[in-house]
Amino acid sequence: MDESMVINVSQEAMRLTLLVVGPMLLVSMLVGLTVSVLQAATQITEQSLTFVPKILAVGLTLAYTGSWIMQKLVAFMVHMFQLMPSMTH
Repeated sequence: MDESMVINVSQEAMRLTLLVVGPMLLVSMLVGLTVSVLQAATQITEQSLTFVPKILAVGLTLAYTGSWIMQKLVAFMVHMFQLMPSMTH
C-alpha cells in the first residue's frame, strides 16, 4: 500500500462523510436558524424549544435519506474490500 493509495482512500472517506452527514446537518442548521429567529421575534427564551424541532427534523431527514446513505456506505465498503488484496504489497 503506497502513499498515494492512502491519500486517495482518505479523501474518498472524507468526501463520503461530508456527503452522508450533509443533509442532516443542513436541515438541523435551517431548523435551528428558523427557531432562533422566531424566538428572537417573540422574545421566548426557552432553551429546550430549539432541541425538539431539530431532533424531529433530523429524524425525518434520516428516515427519508436512510436508504440512500446505506447504499453509499455499502458501496464504499465493497470498494474497500476490493482494494484489500492490493493493500498487502
